[in-house]
Amino acid sequence: MNEELNMSMRKFLKQVGVTSQKAIEDAVAAKGGIEGESFEARVTLTIEGLDLTHTVTGTIKG
Repeated sequence: MNEELNMSMRKFLKQVGVTSQKAIEDAVAAKGGIEGESFEARVTLTIEGLDLTHTVTGTIKG
């Protein structure tokens, strides 16, 4: 794989991870915590021009 492409993807995915974690933390704080609760989560990545849609699902537990 092209090194520039690899670095660009890693930078983008790091930004997604960091900003997503912050958004989740802010939502948990606004709710006053989620101890003992669980939430189904879904993230969809769309890349125009590559005809790519990729969805990841999981559970976030408090």
